[in-house]
Amino acid sequence: MAPRIPPLRKPPIGFAHRGARAHERENTLAAFSRALEMGASGLESDVWVTADNQAVLDHDGWVRSGRLRRRRPIPDCRRDELPEHVPTLAELYDACGADFELSLDLKDPDAAPAVLATVDAAAARTGHSLRERLWLCHPDVATLVGLRDRWPDVRLCNSTRLSRMSGGPERRAAVLAEAAIDSVNLHQTDWTGGLVALFHRFGIMCFGWDAQQPRVLSELLDMGIDAVYSDHVDRMGDALTSWYPEEQ
Repeated sequence: MAPRIPPLRKPPIGFAHRGARAHERENTLAAFSRALEMGASGLESDVWVTADNQAVLDHDGWVRSGRLRRRRPIPDCRRDELPEHVPTLAELYDACGADFELSLDLKDPDAAPAVLATVDAAAARTGHSLRERLWLCHPDVATLVGLRDRWPDVRLCNSTRLSRMSGGPERRAAVLAEAAIDSVNLHQTDWTGGLVALFHRFGIMCFGWDAQQPRVLSELLDMGIDAVYSDHVDRMGDALTSWYPEEQ
């Protein structure tokens, strides 16, 4: 099969959302390792920075720590106060190597320097160029522009919804292209073939999140999507193999 609209990136990236979330506890080293074992080409998580400047991977940014098990925000905690299941970004690279794309949702933009320092340290250890495989995601375009000004070689992604695009999608595509933002990430229900073609015309890659069912994965790939995010690594792998058998 050939997609109706060719992707800008072939084959598309298969991001395991919070690791192999449908198969292991999310955002753990076990989930990330399992995702790669199952064939995911990318990993996804949310990143925060601790009080002692460690980039850590967790979804909502709150943990229970201390003798009283109080609920505390991660930025107020030291690394050694976090639960054992919450990994650092450095531990992810130590456990999983470097042969994958990494999508990090910057829930706290202040985490970006710690992320880049960790990525560069891992690159020095492994001999891989990792910045070009790092995707930093944020809903605010101004925040992304600030990141681009500081780190011109990092991949950037505008994660948003179609309904939140002030001025409409064509205006957003033009703004992203002018700012050299690499991609836009929308919920799978927002995407249409025409919308993919619009962003591709501006050189913007199109990512689709919450792609859980085989039908949804197939529809996204048919319309030329450049990356999908799924909890179900097995379904995602089957879909990518079906559409891009020679690339898998």
